[in-house]
Amino acid sequence: MLHPVKPPALLPRDAVRVLSLASPVNPELLQKGCEEIARLGYVAKAENASVLARESYFAGPAGCRRAALEQALRESDTRAIFCSRGGYGSNYLIDGLKVPDGGAKIFLGSSDITSLQIVLWQKFGWVTFYGPMVASNFHHGSGGAHGYDEPSLLRALTETGSGWDLDLDAESVAPGEAEGVLLGGCLTLIETTLGTPWELDTRGAILVLEDRGMKPYQVDRALMHLKQAGKLDHVAGILLGDFPECEPPAGGESVREVVQRIIAPIASPVVWGAPVGHTERAALTLPLGVRARLSAYAGGSGAPKLQILEPACVA
Repeated sequence: MLHPVKPPALLPRDAVRVLSLASPVNPELLQKGCEEIARLGYVAKAENASVLARESYFAGPAGCRRAALEQALRESDTRAIFCSRGGYGSNYLIDGLKVPDGGAKIFLGSSDITSLQIVLWQKFGWVTFYGPMVASNFHHGSGGAHGYDEPSLLRALTETGSGWDLDLDAESVAPGEAEGVLLGGCLTLIETTLGTPWELDTRGAILVLEDRGMKPYQVDRALMHLKQAGKLDHVAGILLGDFPECEPPAGGESVREVVQRIIAPIASPVVWGAPVGHTERAALTLPLGVRARLSAYAGGSGAPKLQILEPACVA
């Protein structure tokens, strides 16, 4: 497992760069999300023309999106990068991506952004943050449906002294307790790393798997692909999202049942239904690349919990 490179923590009144790295963004939702960032005490810088660019189902040409990301990684007047939304297209930025020497920078996103987060970890050892996005969550506000969990966001991006506990509001599938490096993200994007130079190394990891809008058999197929590729053999534990919009046909097997059948026999602990990524609840922020402890309990003897065992940022 890689040695984590942690970014400097976000400080009050720091500026954050907002980028559109995948699909186009709605300007009104972007503005509302930036206003929420201001409410948190930070300055959202979204004036770059590329943020609102549109080309087919991408937020502008790949070369422009890559250049905007590389510039944001280098600029000294912003402390973090917040992604505007996911969609599709982050994979186009991987080839030839230049990451500056001298340490990490806060990089916050989810969904399609998983592709970039995995590359930043596998190639550079960067700790990144799987969490809310400006025009997908922040514009809904703190604590509400489709919004974001403010306490976990602020602990992840500002804490430099200790770890913290997360209330998962989830259920145990396979009981147990394990420690490992928290990694993962969107299920289909993790699957697409197989066979690439940045294939996610899941050995010893607390593996996060979540997605949306998939039929149960499609989740089954993706999990079986990971299983047959050996990606579930040596994980320390598995934390699953709540997989919204994945309802089964009448009388069919649910995603929860697919997980019970495929994952529960080969991993422990396994937790189902956390509000991460594509959730209709307030999305948690998970620091990827730091050590964590996942605990699941049998027979309803306790709610599962995730303990972040170290700060994700440095002072």
